[in-house]
Amino acid sequence: MSKTPAKRLIPLLLLTFTMAGITGFLYETACVILYEGGFYKRGTTFGPWIPIYGFGALMIYALTVKVRKKPLLVFLIAAISCGLFELVSGFVIDKYFHMRLWDYTGTVLSWGNLNGYICVRSVVTWGIFGMILMHVLLPLEEKFQKSFPKAFNIVTFALFGLFALDIVLSLTIK
Repeated sequence: MSKTPAKRLIPLLLLTFTMAGITGFLYETACVILYEGGFYKRGTTFGPWIPIYGFGALMIYALTVKVRKKPLLVFLIAAISCGLFELVSGFVIDKYFHMRLWDYTGTVLSWGNLNGYICVRSVVTWGIFGMILMHVLLPLEEKFQKSFPKAFNIVTFALFGLFALDIVLSLTIK
């Protein structure tokens, strides 16, 4: 996957997961405000993060780290892999857990809609997020990690710890 030593790679991936979860929350909040004219909390956790974005970011990292210098390839891999991930996740959550966490049916720019689980807009968004992750967020994280390794680890484990605790609490308290 990467030649980065595990003691640096693991915190980097944990921060990537957390930052992608926060970015996803901000993105979905902006979409809801824009399309529906008001705020309501999206996602299944209590905090300002959405886990599927974190998992998507880890998948993008794993699939594109070796081709990260090729933006078009990063875009295509991120769009296709995360589009499939979103499609399968939406179907499984809907059919086996009887929850519909998202539905693109009837939303703005929902062309190419597959049962409301994905649409062209969501797939293109994943591709754009993939490029932002590999060409903006990851280089900033790597620079922070290299310049301030102790502070990086403290921030990473504190944020990820809160996110992980929130996921556990969200699954057990309702």
